[in-house]
Amino acid sequence: MQIVAAVTRAPNAPFTLEQIELDAPRADEILIRIVGAGICHTDLVAQAGSFPMAMPAVFGHEGAGIVEAVGTEVRKVQPGDRVAITFLSCGRCPTCERHEPAYCHARRTLNYRGARADGSATLCDGNGAISGSFFGQSSFATHAIALERNVVKVPQEMPLHIAGVLGCGVQTGAVMRSMACRPGSTLLVFGGGAVGLSAVMGAVVQSCQTIIVVEPNALRRDLALTLGATHTIDPAGAPDLGMAVRSISPHGADYVLDTSGVPAVVGAVPACLAPRGTFGFVGVPPAAARELGLPGTLLTAMGNGYTYRGIIEGDSDPDQFIPELMELHLQGRFPFDKLIKTYPLAEINRAIAEQQQGLCTKPVLLP
Repeated sequence: MQIVAAVTRAPNAPFTLEQIELDAPRADEILIRIVGAGICHTDLVAQAGSFPMAMPAVFGHEGAGIVEAVGTEVRKVQPGDRVAITFLSCGRCPTCERHEPAYCHARRTLNYRGARADGSATLCDGNGAISGSFFGQSSFATHAIALERNVVKVPQEMPLHIAGVLGCGVQTGAVMRSMACRPGSTLLVFGGGAVGLSAVMGAVVQSCQTIIVVEPNALRRDLALTLGATHTIDPAGAPDLGMAVRSISPHGADYVLDTSGVPAVVGAVPACLAPRGTFGFVGVPPAAARELGLPGTLLTAMGNGYTYRGIIEGDSDPDQFIPELMELHLQGRFPFDKLIKTYPLAEINRAIAEQQQGLCTKPVLLP
């Protein structure tokens, strides 16, 4: 079928709206009309050419929409169902069987290859194949193909156009599952973007006592306070982050979440952590700084009993965690809609520019 999609044709090239062909859904696939698709930093990393996907390509991995058709093997949903789309996993490997699909053994092939698991393309134009199936969807488009493993039903009470952001950026907030912050604890978040502010909301749900956000943008610092942060720090006015944090929490932070990927920020973590503290990192570092350089020394980490851990998708099991987040939202306890600004799909480049300028926190595209 013919669809409209935002296509990028070379690394760092802007997106252009084009008419392209989407394959018909196979027996195990689901055709979804996209109602809304969030823009995540990972989409921009992919646009820059940092993923093993050939260009041209269609990205987008926080889609939500209406099921239009299903293959003969699909049982989870039917035409007319409202769904959010998340990352894809195989369902058969040891981590999937332990309900840890974010660490699926086939994660890279299923989510970053740019094609189906068998290597076939879902998208093409008159010149040949276009890379798609990004996170099992490629939802910067009017329609996308997904599978049962990466769709979750959305209740009627939930605004559908924003539900897709729960599929990656918001669930990556990490404090509810990955770190399971204990009540009364102190959480320090580096970065006040969508992931960092989702962590703030999660920390409120977890009953953290002190929630500190380090963020250079004043508007995002203010937003953090409205979402439940108890303190914010402007790094420009705090050259010694450890001292700034300990002026608020003298023993340091029980949990630190880095969403920035900035090496200088990561290097400050040991000075901020309390004994037995946990450092979780989700921020993608610049290409020149991707060697594993854990902050501090081995003796420092050992002597203080620190835990350092990488986090993917907030350790989410989507069929369980996304409905939990939707229910918290409907109860008024997880107001992630406050992060969102909507744009027509045709204005995707403006949406990205405004996000990078700090004029919006979480853009959502409306095909």
